[in-house]
Amino acid sequence: MEQLVAGLTLTTIDMSSTSVRRSASTAEDASPGCFGGLFKLRRGGNKRPAALRNTLNPIPADDHVLDASLAELPPYVRFAHGWSGGINEQQNGQYISLEIEKPPAYDSGGLSSDVISTMENKLKELSPALRELSLDIWTFMASHGFTVTPHYLDIDTAFRAAYTHSSSDGKSQKNIRVIGVNSEMDALPGIGHGCGHNLIAMSGVAVSLAIQAALIEHDIPGTIVLLGTPAEEEGGGKIVLLERGAYVGMDACIMSHPTSGPDNFSGIWPGVACQHMDVEFFGHGAHAGSAPWEGQNALDAAFVAYAGISALRQQIKPDQRVHGIVVGKDWAPNGTSEGCLVMSSSSDIGTVIPDYAKLRYIVRAANWVELEALRDRVIACFDAAALATSCKIEVKLSAGYFELRNNDVLGRQYANVVGQRYGMTTVRTSEGAKFSTDFGNVTHTLPALHPAYSIPTEPNGSNHTPQFVKAATTPEAHVATLKVALGLAATGVQVLADADFARKVKQSFEDSQAVVAAN
Repeated sequence: MEQLVAGLTLTTIDMSSTSVRRSASTAEDASPGCFGGLFKLRRGGNKRPAALRNTLNPIPADDHVLDASLAELPPYVRFAHGWSGGINEQQNGQYISLEIEKPPAYDSGGLSSDVISTMENKLKELSPALRELSLDIWTFMASHGFTVTPHYLDIDTAFRAAYTHSSSDGKSQKNIRVIGVNSEMDALPGIGHGCGHNLIAMSGVAVSLAIQAALIEHDIPGTIVLLGTPAEEEGGGKIVLLERGAYVGMDACIMSHPTSGPDNFSGIWPGVACQHMDVEFFGHGAHAGSAPWEGQNALDAAFVAYAGISALRQQIKPDQRVHGIVVGKDWAPNGTSEGCLVMSSSSDIGTVIPDYAKLRYIVRAANWVELEALRDRVIACFDAAALATSCKIEVKLSAGYFELRNNDVLGRQYANVVGQRYGMTTVRTSEGAKFSTDFGNVTHTLPALHPAYSIPTEPNGSNHTPQFVKAATTPEAHVATLKVALGLAATGVQVLADADFARKVKQSFEDSQAVVAAN
């Protein structure tokens, strides 16, 4: 699916007075990613259980599974991925819960078992087709009665699939509520689906079709809008869609994201704000041995900036992050391969004082306000490096990813359904896990929910690794995704069917907005 990212052309739209959107990355500019390091890996690896409990569909005996004979990891890599949200490890590789907030049961008339069973049966029926969809992305919403708009809002790889069910009692169309669903699609250059977006794409389809089945079977009025949202990894596809009106009219929007972790587990975290920076230093080439005084060393500028940011890290908050890489072109330590003195233009290999260097950095903070303040301090390090080396500088800022604001009422409903139906543990906490997503911007605009959930992975193989690509194709990952899809579908139907629930969802969103504004 790399072509989905490469095929997306994003226009320049100001996110703030100082931010500028770039086009999506090309294949040679691999993104550091936004969702890595969320979950800690199992001690000794995530091994396949003897029998999968609460499966939605049986797993073929000859299907690929993870190797259960993986050796115990040494101590220095057991804790490579830090948890946020009240989970720690116990001896013998078993997880224990620490101070997990248990959501109270929704006490205002939840969905009947018949409605949930309708959706569960639909997911069982579609499970083989959905698994094929997650392994070979293609749109088949039109064949299920949805109206599909490809190249939605002039984005080549975005789409909109909508379905409306009007009640048989002739209720007014204007009273029909709208539930939004997101399917991410982009892969990582050079890795593939290392963040499980094949599962996210499939789960969005699964949620939409499960809701559709419930609306038809139980005569519930409502509209489903599934958005295919490319360029989450870098480029902010949802931000472009948001700015062009794709989310207007939705009463709520839902999606999920896979990662590593214990079996039958999901987490609802706020995430963190994030922004990418491309920093270019332009100097003047010269021969370091013959006439170094003629040069302005762009590589020196990059490393002065690197050192300045390393010093800055001592004075930033524990939950803030600044990380990046150095790239360049036509660099050589000295002369030609024969060691000859070459007085040449800056584009030749003989030029050993680099006239160009580039930094690709990412800044993360608990929220967008803190990120802007930290970003300005980081840019000051870049400016100081340019001044110290007499180099010119150009700083380009990507779209700003806001922190997630998961809707509390939606989160409780989801946790209740997956807990009661599948015994799935859902952790809800206000502590920020160190991941970022452009869906955060959506949650600042309307009520929304973005739970993470675990799939079995190899040791040291969480998001954004080749090992996670393998994990995202397994039957176990498919089963876990369908469990979460049912929880989200039930939450979406509750929004459409229950006016009181929808009112509480909206009120919770407005209350959270007021708290943020007051602070």
